[in-house]
Amino acid sequence: MPSICFYFKIHQPFRLKNYSVFDIGEDFNYFDDERNKMYLDRIAQKCYIPTLNLIYELIKETNFRFKASFGLTGTLIEQFKLWHPEVLDLFKKVASTGCIEFTGETYYHSLSSLFSIKEFIEQIELHKKIIEKEFMQIPKVFSNTELIYFDELENILPDLGFNAIITEGVDWILGWRSPNFIYESPQGKLKIFLRNYKLSDDISFRFSSRDWDGWPLTADKFASWVAQFRGNGEVINLFMDFETFGEHQWAETGIFEFLANLPFEILKYKDLEFSTLSEALKKYPVRGTYSSYYPITWADTERDLTAWLGNEMQKDSAYRLYQLENRIKSKDENFLDTWRKLQTADHFYYMCTKWFADGDVHKYFNPYENPYVAYLNFRNVLEDLNLRLK
Repeated sequence: MPSICFYFKIHQPFRLKNYSVFDIGEDFNYFDDERNKMYLDRIAQKCYIPTLNLIYELIKETNFRFKASFGLTGTLIEQFKLWHPEVLDLFKKVASTGCIEFTGETYYHSLSSLFSIKEFIEQIELHKKIIEKEFMQIPKVFSNTELIYFDELENILPDLGFNAIITEGVDWILGWRSPNFIYESPQGKLKIFLRNYKLSDDISFRFSSRDWDGWPLTADKFASWVAQFRGNGEVINLFMDFETFGEHQWAETGIFEFLANLPFEILKYKDLEFSTLSEALKKYPVRGTYSSYYPITWADTERDLTAWLGNEMQKDSAYRLYQLENRIKSKDENFLDTWRKLQTADHFYYMCTKWFADGDVHKYFNPYENPYVAYLNFRNVLEDLNLRLK
C-alpha cells in the first residue's frame, strides 16, 4: 500500500532594511520590521490561517487519515510570536491531532552546512529545542535548507538523533530508478526520502498555468496520477512550500478547493494512504543507495547551489559572513543572533542574477529592485557589523 507523504516547507526571513554607506557606524538596527510584518500580515491572511484551518478540518473529516509533515523554521516562529501569535496557536492546534510531524531544520534557514559544521550543528540543536518547546515533538527526520544534501551529512545527522533526511529526486543520480522508494546514504547511516518533483511541481508551480497540458488540475485527476504508482512505488513524496496554498497559487485559482477534495479522492483508492515521514520509515524497507558527493538542492532545473552561490557577489557575501564566526562567538548573544539572521539563505537568493532568465521565482517577496542593490545593501550591513566587532 503506497503512502503519500506531504512535506511543507514553512519559512520567512528577517529581511534587511535599506542600509546605505551613510548608515555604517550610525545605525545598529539592520532589519526592516515594518516590511517583515507587512509580508507576514499578508501571508497569514492569504495562506497560513485558511490553509491550517482547512488541514485541521481534513484531518477530522478523514477520521485522522490525512497526515503531513511540516518544516517550520525558527525565524518564522519568532515572527509569529512578534506579530501573529494566533497563527502559532493554529499550528499547535493542527499538531495536537497527532497527524502532523515536524522535521528538523536549520533554525535560521541557513547555508551553514556548506561553510561551518559547528554552526550547522548548533542551529539544528536550537531548532530541536524550539520545536520541542512549542509542539512537544523531537524531530527524527531532517530537512536541510532548500533540501541541500551531500553524502558527508550521514556522518553528522545520526549523532544529532536523525535517522532520515529528505532531498530532491535528481534524475541524473537516480538514472532508471524511481524516487518513489526509500533509499539510504552510501554507508547506510541515513535513510533518504526523495521528492517526486513532477507531481510536487504540478501542484506548486503548474496548478494555475493555462498553458500546461494538465490544466485544469482537479483532485480526482491528480489522485488518478498518484494511483498509477501502485505496484511501482511505496512512498509518493509531495514536497513543496506551504505558501503554495493561497500565496503562490491564489485562492481564485481554485487551489483551496483542490486541497479540500484531494484527501477524499486519494482515499477512494483502497490501496493508497497518507503517512508522516516517520511512519513511512517504519512501513517500508530501503530499496537502494542514493549518493551525491556534491551538494544538490530542489532549486531550478540545475538542482544545485547556483541560486545562492552562483555568482561572485553571492560567494563574496557568504565567505565574508562566515569568516566572522570566531569573533562573533566571543561576543554577546545580540551579536550572535544578528549574525545568524544574516545567514538566512534568502539574503543570498536576492543577489541571484539567474532570475533574469528564470522568471518570477527569484523575485518572490524580494525587497530589492535588482541583485546588485541586494549585494550592496548586504555588504554595507556586513561592514557595519565588522566595525562593531572591532
